[in-house]
Amino acid sequence: MIIRPGRRRAREFALQALYATDIGGSTGPVALSGLWSSQLDELGDGLEEPVGAEETEFATELVRGVMEEREAIDARIEAASENWRLARMPVVDRNILRLGTWELLQRPDIPTSVTINESIELAKRFGGAESRAFVNGLLDRIAGEIGRGGRRKK
Repeated sequence: MIIRPGRRRAREFALQALYATDIGGSTGPVALSGLWSSQLDELGDGLEEPVGAEETEFATELVRGVMEEREAIDARIEAASENWRLARMPVVDRNILRLGTWELLQRPDIPTSVTINESIELAKRFGGAESRAFVNGLLDRIAGEIGRGGRRKK
């Protein structure tokens, strides 16, 4: 399994942008623009590495993809979730699930195990105590439902 560090950070940026759109009502491109600006500000203080072109491109693809297909993605997540309505899910978990679901549906070149593992890493870093298991279980179920592996195939 190949994990590309630039893509991991891009997923983090995409999650932050989707979180901002979810709680603040801004659009994906506006949220990403704000992220890139804050990254430039932090660079002035020597706090972080510059955002690379691959990171920018992949984060933008993720955010645009999720925003364009959000209704269908949300319906798929709710269908796979047995006891949770989307609106009741923690905001971070909900947006990690959106990212992972979009990748599973639209990026067959990214192995299912990579998508799920990267989503789990996001959940560990940004989510709550139960986020890791919650994200893992739902994405595994969705992967099985769409024929991309998973332990529970329909």
